[in-house]
Amino acid sequence: MTLQLVLIAAAALFCIGLYGALSQQVVVMVMMGLELMLNGVILAVTAFWWFLTPIPDGQVLLLVVIAAMTVEMAMGFAVATLLHRSRRSDMTDSATDLTG
Repeated sequence: MTLQLVLIAAAALFCIGLYGALSQQVVVMVMMGLELMLNGVILAVTAFWWFLTPIPDGQVLLLVVIAAMTVEMAMGFAVATLLHRSRRSDMTDSATDLTG
C-alpha cells in the first residue's frame, strides 16, 4: 500500500461526501456526507503521519479525534430528530430557524 493509493482513497471519500452534502436536502443525508468528508480528511492525515514517521504514537490522538467526531454526530442526529419531531419534516429548508 503506497501513500498515493491511500491519498486517492481519501480524496474519493472526500468527493463522495462533498457530493452527498451538497446534493441532498434531508438533514441526516447531509450529515452523512459531512461524516464521509471528515473520514477522508482523517484518512489523509493518518496516511501522511504513518508514511512520514511510522511510529504508533499518533494512534491515541486519532482515537480521540474519532471519539469527538462520534459525539458531534450524535448531537447532530439528536438535533435532526428533534427537528423532525417538532416540525414533521427533516428537510434542510426547515432547519434554517431552529427556534420554536
